[in-house]
Amino acid sequence: MATILVTGGCGLIGDHVCSGLLKKGNTVIAADTKPSDYNAGKEHFFYREAGARDQSKFDEIFNEFQIEFIVHLACTVDNDLGPVIGKEQAEESAAYDKFLYKLAIAKDVKKFILLSTTQVYKQPDSREPVREDEVIKPVSNYGKMKANAEAAFASDIRNTKTMICCVIRVPMVYSLTFTDNLMSRITDPKDHTIFVFRTGEYGYHMCCIHNISDFIIGFLRQADGLNYSGAYNVADSSLVMASEIITFMKENHRLGPVLQKSSFAVGLKAKVFGDPEQKTNYRFLDVTTIDKNFMYDTTKASRICPFRWNIKNTK
Repeated sequence: MATILVTGGCGLIGDHVCSGLLKKGNTVIAADTKPSDYNAGKEHFFYREAGARDQSKFDEIFNEFQIEFIVHLACTVDNDLGPVIGKEQAEESAAYDKFLYKLAIAKDVKKFILLSTTQVYKQPDSREPVREDEVIKPVSNYGKMKANAEAAFASDIRNTKTMICCVIRVPMVYSLTFTDNLMSRITDPKDHTIFVFRTGEYGYHMCCIHNISDFIIGFLRQADGLNYSGAYNVADSSLVMASEIITFMKENHRLGPVLQKSSFAVGLKAKVFGDPEQKTNYRFLDVTTIDKNFMYDTTKASRICPFRWNIKNTK
C-alpha cells in the first residue's frame, strides 16, 4: 500500500477520495486549510493544515512522510471553492502551480493526479463525443483557471522521466446528498424557477462523485509506466436526463413546482449567451445548449475504471 498526499483532502470531493483510498489500505495525508469530520479518527488518516501559499508547510509534510503519490484536488469547484470564480480564486490556484509540481519532482513522487474540468474544452459544435485531444478553448473563468493549471503542470513535468502524471477532466459532480449542480440544470437562470422542457428528454453529461474516487483509486493502483500519463475524461457512462433529475429530487429531496415548457424559446426570450455570469459562475446554464446532448468520450478512462455510479444508484 502507498502513502498518498491529497490536497483539498477535506473538501466535498476530497472527503470521498480520501475515504476510498483508506479503504484500500493506504496511508492518506489530507492537506487543507480546515479539517473535516468525515475521515477524522480513521486509521492511517492524517490531517495537516496547509494551503496554496504554504510551501513551507508542504516541505514539512514531505519531511514527515515518505510521499509516494499526490492527488491534487485543491482549488476545485465543489471541493473547496464556491461556484463563482474570480481573480482571487485564480491567484490561489496559481500559487499552488508555482511550487507543488516542482516539489513533487524534487521529492521523487511516483504518481501525480491533477483534477481539472471539462470546461477547458471548446464548446462542441456537434454531438460527437469530446475526446481528450480536442481543442482547449475555455470560456468560463473556471475553465481558464484549470487550463492554466494544466499548462503549468505540463511545463514543470516535461523533463521528468519517472513520474506518471495524470490530468482528469471532470464535468459537474453530484451525489445523493450533493445536488446543487443537478438543480442548476433545471433552474431558469433568469427567474430561478424550476423548469423542464416537454417531458425532459434531453440531458447533461455529469459525474457522480464516486466515479471520481473509483478512477483515482484505479489509476494509482494500475498505472504502470509513462504511457499512462496524459489527460482523461472522467464522467458517468451516460447522460443525466432532465426527467431523471426531476424524479431523483422528488424521491430523495424536496422539490417545488416544476414549470413544464413546450419549447426552448418559451419563457427564455433572448439568448442568455454573453451574460457575464456565464464566465464567472461555474453553474451558469446557457439555455442555447440545452438540447445539444453532447458527451465527453470516456473510452480512455474506462480502461482503468468502469464507471458504475449514476443518478439512479448514487449514494
